[in-house]
Amino acid sequence: MIASIFQVFVSTTDNFRYHYGYNARFIRCRRAHVMTHRTETTKDRSDLKRQIRQLESIAALSGGIAHDYNNLLTAIMGNISLAMEHIPPGSKLSPLLEQALSASRVAKTLTRRLITFSKGGQPTKSPTDIVHLVENAAAFSLSGSNTNYHVGPVQEIWPAQVDAQQIGQAIHNLMVNAVESMPGGGTVSIDFKNVTIDSSTSLLAAGRYIDIAITDNGVGIPAEHIEKIFDPYFSTKDKGANRGTGLGLSISHSIVIQHGGEITVTSRVGVGTTFHVLLPVGETPALANAPASPTAKQQSPDKPVHGGGKILVMDDEAMIRELAGNLLQHLGYEVDFAEEGQMAVRKYQAAMNASKPYDAVILDLTIRGGMGGEETISRLKAIDPSVKAIVSSGYSDNPVVAHYQEYGFCDVVAKPYELIEFSQKLYRLVTGDCPTPDRQPAT
Repeated sequence: MIASIFQVFVSTTDNFRYHYGYNARFIRCRRAHVMTHRTETTKDRSDLKRQIRQLESIAALSGGIAHDYNNLLTAIMGNISLAMEHIPPGSKLSPLLEQALSASRVAKTLTRRLITFSKGGQPTKSPTDIVHLVENAAAFSLSGSNTNYHVGPVQEIWPAQVDAQQIGQAIHNLMVNAVESMPGGGTVSIDFKNVTIDSSTSLLAAGRYIDIAITDNGVGIPAEHIEKIFDPYFSTKDKGANRGTGLGLSISHSIVIQHGGEITVTSRVGVGTTFHVLLPVGETPALANAPASPTAKQQSPDKPVHGGGKILVMDDEAMIRELAGNLLQHLGYEVDFAEEGQMAVRKYQAAMNASKPYDAVILDLTIRGGMGGEETISRLKAIDPSVKAIVSSGYSDNPVVAHYQEYGFCDVVAKPYELIEFSQKLYRLVTGDCPTPDRQPAT
């Protein structure tokens, strides 16, 4: 038993935050209801609602900016990757273009973080080996630092129902926070536990969860800061070059909540901090990567795949249409364009009537002042139930992007995209069948 004063900040699925002061005797605390001798509880709902409205305004602005940046980055990254195809090996231009492309990839990561922060980023969930995912994220996050990590005993931990990329980002942010709290180095402890939640005693929905505990022995979080740690742009780092963005923990919070989970923190100044992340369990075992089809064309992961066929591209941005045309022609395809959905439907119908159908269509999800990809694919399905369509969008939080097959699409290319990814997905679609949720393409 330990008697001590702890500050606990709880972030919940209803987007309210609760601050508790405790003078408690406990063995180990995770959530408020497991502690004893609660001495103080404060909840100012009006202030919380005002803060949430401010957060929503910032989030809406961030999401809109990120979408516009994605269109610009698509043109930048696509043209750079295409330019690299036209220069001879060993050219002095190669490292310059590669540096520009690397910088663009960093910008791509930042825009995705803004989208995740703005709406949580609609997760594409699947049963995932959460222990393997967290270990990989931890190893990557701590690479090159003076901090190690230790994983506690793992006994038949359930698979989690998560978006692996998003949860990897959330864990990465928590690990970076742990490293920064231990400037002299140290060890981050990671523990996993299967838990079953009873709805009568928890803010979470009843069910099975995995509890991931990430503990550092760093400086701890002062009481005056603990209520703000999940707020956007809050940072205690120094000004200048070492100034933090203040988005890391906000993004982690957004991701976990969007997954139907919970993130909580306990901290003691001079002792350390523990973050607990609860994630829902998947109903089926984690899937291994499918073996490559022996009949599929061998695809090098760092080379574009050339093909052939007739492709219809719908996008309201002239620079994106021009880029797509240049990419497709370079890859060996014939290309046609539509600026909005009604034009795309007319062209598709005319091509079928002339017995010269398109082999695939690429539809932008959002068209300003016109019919977008969701309605367009519905119209095309009515004309041709076997239409092969790829949805393309800078809005990664849109449910059509996350669950594209449910809307009639065969695949998704998220903006900004590069030549290699673009070519490989298109080749698989043109030369194969449109995958269904029960039949995924070989990787």
